[in-house]
Amino acid sequence: MERVFPNFDLMKERLLVEYTVEVRFGDIDVMGHVNNAVYLSYFEQARMAFFKELIGGEWDWNEAGILLARNEVDYIQPILLSDQVTVKTWCSKVGNSSLVIEYEVTRTPAGSTDTSVCTKGKSVLVCFDYHKKQKTLVPVSWKEKLVS
Repeated sequence: MERVFPNFDLMKERLLVEYTVEVRFGDIDVMGHVNNAVYLSYFEQARMAFFKELIGGEWDWNEAGILLARNEVDYIQPILLSDQVTVKTWCSKVGNSSLVIEYEVTRTPAGSTDTSVCTKGKSVLVCFDYHKKQKTLVPVSWKEKLVS
């Protein structure tokens, strides 16, 4: 049974990680903005920063691994090559064997101080034991940091 937190702003405050993304020339498409597929890479980079903050430097992926089960992306406005980009990442749901990680991507145009939300998204992750080749429970140490 998934535990849903009605006050997910509290979840954001508990462990909110901000990650700065460098927009690369290769991220840009013919329209002059970041290609829609690249946002999943930005989410992945931010998610790894989130887990580094949650778990620390040592992580045995074989025993406490994760599988990406689902991604959702809501595109609000484009990101351009010269924009400063930040991805805010937090956990909004903790289940028995899964987590929902959410993202808010903001952009600050070059030479400006105005920051705006350009993308929102979420990922469903399933905890997985690669030795046993089966899903596993969310580690207690993770839950303690996310919901206590």
